[in-house]
Amino acid sequence: MINDLFKQPLLFLAPLAGYTDQAFRLLCKSMGAEVMVSEMVSADGLIRDSAKTVQFAIFTKEEQPFGIQIFGSDPLVMAKAAEFLLPFKPDFIDVNMGCPVKKVIKRGAGSALMQTPLIAETIVKEVQKALSGTIPLSVKFRSGADNNDLNYLDFGKRMEASGADFICLHPRTVKQMFSGKSNWVHIKELKANLSIPLIGNGDVSSPEDAKQMLSETNCDGVMIGRGALGKPWIFRQSRQMLDTNNYDPITKDLLLTAIFSHIDLALRFKPERVVVKEMRSQICFYTKGLLGGAELRNRINHTESMEELKSLLTKALTSSP
Repeated sequence: MINDLFKQPLLFLAPLAGYTDQAFRLLCKSMGAEVMVSEMVSADGLIRDSAKTVQFAIFTKEEQPFGIQIFGSDPLVMAKAAEFLLPFKPDFIDVNMGCPVKKVIKRGAGSALMQTPLIAETIVKEVQKALSGTIPLSVKFRSGADNNDLNYLDFGKRMEASGADFICLHPRTVKQMFSGKSNWVHIKELKANLSIPLIGNGDVSSPEDAKQMLSETNCDGVMIGRGALGKPWIFRQSRQMLDTNNYDPITKDLLLTAIFSHIDLALRFKPERVVVKEMRSQICFYTKGLLGGAELRNRINHTESMEELKSLLTKALTSSP
């Protein structure tokens, strides 16, 4: 089952809370993303059958292969959550052990589990037991708490020994949060010490980065998160780069088409007033670096309707040089 998933180095869309919703996932899929992962889903919320929580686990066939990422700190609750998700028929379950956000860490979840490896091991064993080998189990984690406590190598081997089918390493420390540079050497070292597939994540913002990560680390796939915001075509370009050492550039016409596609997909799932509000932050990424982009973003932040929003974008992206 794992070998079927990793027939070639794969391009994953990383889970990003508040950004990688169904609309963005479908857009990335249409632009070459090969494996999707849900936004982070609370295991506690799932076993309470909370409608607000369950919605984060919903996906369509168009998004597959698709993994649902769960977080929590109680092994039995995590196992029950995984069992709850089996009828959704995801292609794998991912356990978040890397989130550095304080409210997650305070619950003993996310990257806090790297400091409690015995609990982390038990979570993997119990979730794997609940899955009964029906689908793969993956674990995503970081390099360690800080530069004085880099335990990714030991932790990764523990996850493999506990039953993880593949793992993903984001080689930043918890202290770094999302700042500074990720250390790809950690991916290379961990890959050399594992017999299961390893996905690399961190600082992939161009097709060249994707190729370089694979080349330098020998990892089995590349996960792209923030590098895809405002650039969903990075997946198609990265595949072209891996296959031909070249890729198609993005024109303003293609940029406008991508934004409009994003908007139209978002309207499939949410009311217009919500989409107008949420697209403001997304469009900030799309227009970053454009001449006149700051003024455009300021005007977009004051739009109240989709018609006005599209009109502003059309004018800005078809009239400017």
